Amino acid sequence: EVQLVESGGGLVQTGGSLTLSCVVSGFTFNLGAIGWFRQAPGKEREAVSCISNSDGTTWHADSVKGRFTISSDNVKNTVYLQMNSLKPEDSAVYYCTIPRWFTVLVGPSREYDYAGQGIQVTVSS
Repeated sequence: EVQLVESGGGLVQTGGSLTLSCVVSGFTFNLGAIGWFRQAPGKEREAVSCISNSDGTTWHADSVKGRFTISSDNVKNTVYLQMNSLKPEDSAVYYCTIPRWFTVLVGPSREYDYAGQGIQVTVSS
């Protein structure tokens, strides 16, 4: 059974930092890609970052470039999302997924076969 479990969310002030973790099990971790998405109330789901665990290729949405960094530990089967210089508009439920496909030009597909339960990130102004 494939499982993705997120942790590390919470409340932070504007300009602060958080690191989200996504532990993946039941999946051949080093052959796939893991993506981070977020969804705020009343807004569409947005792709944030993605990493290919086979070659380390990464993608970040324009809205987070220079502030967020995605990385992975293939030994721990864990993907991290380091979020710096957080803004109130970064507030959302963040969840990690195994996307159907991923390219460095477009990012991860919106469609996915597996996703975590999501974790809340709130940035206070």
